[in-house]
Amino acid sequence: MIGLMSGTSHDAIDAGAVDLTLDGESLRLTPLGLISRAYDDELRAALTAALPPAATTLADVCRLDTRIGQAFAAAATEADRELCGGRAELVASHGQTVFHWVDEGQVRGTLQIGQAAWIAEATGLPVVADFRPRDVAAGGQGAPLVSLVDRMWLRGRPGTPVALNLGGIANITAPDGTAFDTGPANALIDAAVRAWTPQGRERGLTYDRDGGIAARGTVHEGLLARLLAEPYYALPAPKTTGKELFHADYLRRVLAGYEDLAPEDVVATLTRLTAVTVADAVRAAKASEVVASGGGIRNPTLMAAVRAELGPGVPVRGSDELGLASAAKEAYAFAVLGFLTAHGLPGTVATSTGARHPSVLGSITPGRAGRWPEGLLGGAQAPTRLVVDGH
Repeated sequence: MIGLMSGTSHDAIDAGAVDLTLDGESLRLTPLGLISRAYDDELRAALTAALPPAATTLADVCRLDTRIGQAFAAAATEADRELCGGRAELVASHGQTVFHWVDEGQVRGTLQIGQAAWIAEATGLPVVADFRPRDVAAGGQGAPLVSLVDRMWLRGRPGTPVALNLGGIANITAPDGTAFDTGPANALIDAAVRAWTPQGRERGLTYDRDGGIAARGTVHEGLLARLLAEPYYALPAPKTTGKELFHADYLRRVLAGYEDLAPEDVVATLTRLTAVTVADAVRAAKASEVVASGGGIRNPTLMAAVRAELGPGVPVRGSDELGLASAAKEAYAFAVLGFLTAHGLPGTVATSTGARHPSVLGSITPGRAGRWPEGLLGGAQAPTRLVVDGH
């Protein structure tokens, strides 16, 4: 299988290849590798220009749906050739989230684009895509969808392990089914680097490479207090958020009156914001350890801040230590969700998303000549554990 993912940072498409086998109550996952391909500059600029709070047109949405679908198709084709030796049987595509419609704490709709037909046409393989809307239709938040995979994967570890993902938005999953977006991980940091730092304005830097900018700055306690006053953080779980809330214009409003603050101090303060909101959520879950993944774990300043907030009693380790490369984990997770869909099995935990019931997720686009992996589509027992080969 190939899992395709592009997160809220919308910087690249990750294509993770896995071999998945049902073994009684266990689902055995053998990682085959990852390729990551950046959106070309023109496409990323067009996508960024269309995202809220900017205005867009249906014509632009159509063009983006097609072009992102073609980019996903190219990544899937390369992953099949380079990682699977041309033997892939199924593709699971998360697509690119462009809007998550939240009204008074309830998700009313969600839109991921990247037309699956282009992937099916290019690879000849069936594609499971459009995962989130079914959970929303069942009354859920549509996120975080990897909570089922996290629970299966961490089942059996001692204590209360909590999975943490640090993408554009941060989210956690606890063993009791609690799962929610804690707030921004990299979203506001990236926005500040692009708009407030010389490296971003003059040299096109889009993120705080190695946490170097934050490391040179000092946290401004007044600004941090203003940021922490955001009402989202006080909402009860389940809850979800995204760049519909935490975007560059939001940051401009929050920074009103702090225009003279050094750019490094702004980035340092936003980095501490992520650490504080993540740590608050982890402590509330009474975590005994944190298993982290996502692009944010490559930021040593952010990771040090998270560890400092949690203290030595709650170790924070990367998912790599448990066999899932952090950069590939979400792509692998959506491969698992696509595998479950192909077997007619639910891919959600209702308590995690707030839905009325678990749901079989996604829509299926047939492969060439109706190609479908033998033995799938119903009849399997739902696995309760995810076992990563070698761990």
